[in-house]
Amino acid sequence: MLHDSLKVTLSNLRRLSSNHAWAGEMLRFLVGGILNVAVGYGSYLILLQWFRYEVAYAIAYVLGIVVSYVFAALYVFRQPMRWHSALRYPLVYLLQFLLGLSLLRILVELVHMPQQFAPLAVAVLTLPATFLASRTIIRMN
Repeated sequence: MLHDSLKVTLSNLRRLSSNHAWAGEMLRFLVGGILNVAVGYGSYLILLQWFRYEVAYAIAYVLGIVVSYVFAALYVFRQPMRWHSALRYPLVYLLQFLLGLSLLRILVELVHMPQQFAPLAVAVLTLPATFLASRTIIRMN
């Protein structure tokens, strides 16, 4: 009886620590997202000094992917950076874009959400998929 009780307690502790780890990763992921927006926007503003806005945006976007990968690997998921995950990481952005575009159309055309606010809702709604895709790619061996 004590043995069974101990097994249940250990099982509950494992589940709790697993949930705690996910919560920590999600919080760090949100912090990383805020940092990435700041770096991307700041880079864009600086690059505007030398380039047209389209080129500045493209360079800042690519820089954002690189910063996001480094931050996600080392800080969010605490994994070593690997070439194979770094090369796959832009797929997260492709997934996020395609999912976001679909959600945007649904929100604007079917839900009749104002076009000015729909992208904000899309950003929130795509967070879980972006988190899971990032986690999967970075933790993949």
